[in-house]
Amino acid sequence: MLELRLFQTEDGNVSEFAPRLAEAEADVQRLVEANMEALLGVRFLASEYGTGPVHAGRIDSLGLDANGAPVVVEYKRGTDPGVINQGLFYLSWLVDHRSEFEQLVRDRLGSDAAARVLWSEPRLICVAGDYTRYDLHAVREHWRSIDLVRYRFFGTRLIGLETLAAATGRSTHRRRKQRTEPVGAGCKSIVELAAAADETLLGLGDGITKVRRKHYSAYRRLQNFASICPPQRTKVHVYLSLDPAEVDLVPDFIRNVRGLGHHGTGDLEVRLRTERDLERALDLFRASYAAA
Repeated sequence: MLELRLFQTEDGNVSEFAPRLAEAEADVQRLVEANMEALLGVRFLASEYGTGPVHAGRIDSLGLDANGAPVVVEYKRGTDPGVINQGLFYLSWLVDHRSEFEQLVRDRLGSDAAARVLWSEPRLICVAGDYTRYDLHAVREHWRSIDLVRYRFFGTRLIGLETLAAATGRSTHRRRKQRTEPVGAGCKSIVELAAAADETLLGLGDGITKVRRKHYSAYRRLQNFASICPPQRTKVHVYLSLDPAEVDLVPDFIRNVRGLGHHGTGDLEVRLRTERDLERALDLFRASYAAA
């Protein structure tokens, strides 16, 4: 597979950071667990979680994603053809021990988080040095929600993550055809505008998962990049996973909602009232997708 090449520029010259694998699998695991929400969009719950005397195994990491889905994370230093099967074995155990997992969430994150666990779409995330072509094909054919993430260290201070393949799970919704532009003339209602925003988000690229929750729909790559709440009488609220400090805010159109309670995920709120608003928001949609 093609490798990302990373260069440092200084005084018009470039020097390359040679990619490398970790010295040990545990080095990757420790780094990801300490920064799981930033790297994977998952809140960390437990490390090396024992599965009891019958299964006699240990789950590398357990977490909860932004939509409340349980997450098993498995790590491999290099290429290991057994990583998917091993992760699915633990995911199956997790689904059969829901009460135990919910108690773990309750202990770590509180009762509200435990009450919102989304059992319709448990996830497996594999983080490894690389994968075989058989791994990539197997994931695309599987009905479970699986992400294959390749890591590389660059120098002593940089790590890169790349999602090579993703299965969306049976409860999610994938785009049927790609859109390159928002819907044209003919959107006559707020409901139609919400549908156009939905189609636009699903058409931004490959590997997009739509997850339906009670009060919003989330759009996920590896992490959530957008969410839409049910349309109100005169507007549609879209929340994006962008830093509001890096965006030009526009009164009554683009708003910083960091620290404010709202349904959905993301700190940047975009209010859509017309098709023109959807066109104006398209660059923000693309930026949020690219950062996920």
